[in-house]
Amino acid sequence: MALRTRLTERLGIKHPILLAPMGFVSGGALAAAVSAAGGLGLIGGGYADAEWLDREFAAAGNQRIGCGFITWAMARRPAALDEALRHAPAAMMLSFGDAAPFIPRIKKAGALAICQVQSVRQARQVLDEGADVIVAQGSEAGGHIGIRSTFPLVPAVADIAARSGRDVLVVAAGGIADGRGLAASLMLGADGVLIGTRFLATPESLAALTAKARVVSASGDNTLRTRVFDIVRGYDWPKEYAARALVNRFSQTWHDREDALIGAVADEQRRYAAAAAAGDIDTALVFASEGTDLIHDVEPAGVILSRIVEEAKLALARRFD
Repeated sequence: MALRTRLTERLGIKHPILLAPMGFVSGGALAAAVSAAGGLGLIGGGYADAEWLDREFAAAGNQRIGCGFITWAMARRPAALDEALRHAPAAMMLSFGDAAPFIPRIKKAGALAICQVQSVRQARQVLDEGADVIVAQGSEAGGHIGIRSTFPLVPAVADIAARSGRDVLVVAAGGIADGRGLAASLMLGADGVLIGTRFLATPESLAALTAKARVVSASGDNTLRTRVFDIVRGYDWPKEYAARALVNRFSQTWHDREDALIGAVADEQRRYAAAAAAGDIDTALVFASEGTDLIHDVEPAGVILSRIVEEAKLALARRFD
C-alpha cells in the first residue's frame, strides 16, 4: 500500500512527509537527504540571513528542496525572499506573521505557498490570502508555537479547507516523530505531516552533537514553553509565540522571572553566547517537541523517513476485531 495523498501528487514526491524548516538546524544537507528519501526537505531560512541561504542552497546540490522563513523577520529583510526564490525552490513556507504581502510573489515564481498556522482564525486568514498548503501546528511542537493542540487543531483546519471548495492541502505538525503520528494525521484529515525534532537527531542536521545527544536522552516531560531564550538571544518575538525547548539550568533559573532577566540581559547575553559557542546545552537552547520520548538514536534522515512510512502503512492496515 503506497501512501499516496494529495500532497504527494501536488508536490511530485513519493511520501507525504515534509522537513520542518528549523532555523540553524535544517540546512542544505538535511533538506537534500529528506528529498532524496522521497519527502520534501525545507531549509530553515530563519531570520533571513542571505549569506546563510546561499550556502545552504548550495549544500543541497541538485536535490529539489524548499525553504521556510519566520515571516515577521523576513518582513524586515524582504530581499531575502527574492534571494530564496532565485534558487527556484519547490515551495516556500511562511510562519509567524502576515503572509499576505509575500504569497503572490511566491506563486508568481512557480513555488507552492505553504503557510503555517497555530489557530483556526489564522487558517481562515491564509486560506483567503491564497495559501496552497496550510500547516496546522500544534503546541506539542518544538520551537515557537501557539496554544492549540495538534489533535483537535488538524481536523478543524481540514474541515475549513474542505468547506472552502478550494484545492488547499492541510499538513499536520506538532510532536509527530514516528509512523503512528503520520497515520493518525492522515486519519484526522491531513494530507501529510511536517516533522522537525525527529530530523534534528540526524547526522545531516546542523545541530550541535551535544544537542542531538540531549534530544535522544530526553523526554517530552523535560520540555517547557518559555520566552527566556528569545530574551537572552535578543530576538523580539511576538509575545503570543513562546517556544518549546528542553529544560536546562538557564531556563530553570529564569523561567517565570522574565522581568529580572530583562534587567540583567547584558551580562546574561555574554554568558549565553559563550555557552552556545562551546556547545554547553546546560545554558544554550535546544528546541525540542513533546515527541522526544519516541527518539532513541541519531540516525540518517533517509533511514528515519523510510521507517516512518513503513510504520504508518502497518498502522493504517491494522484491523481490530
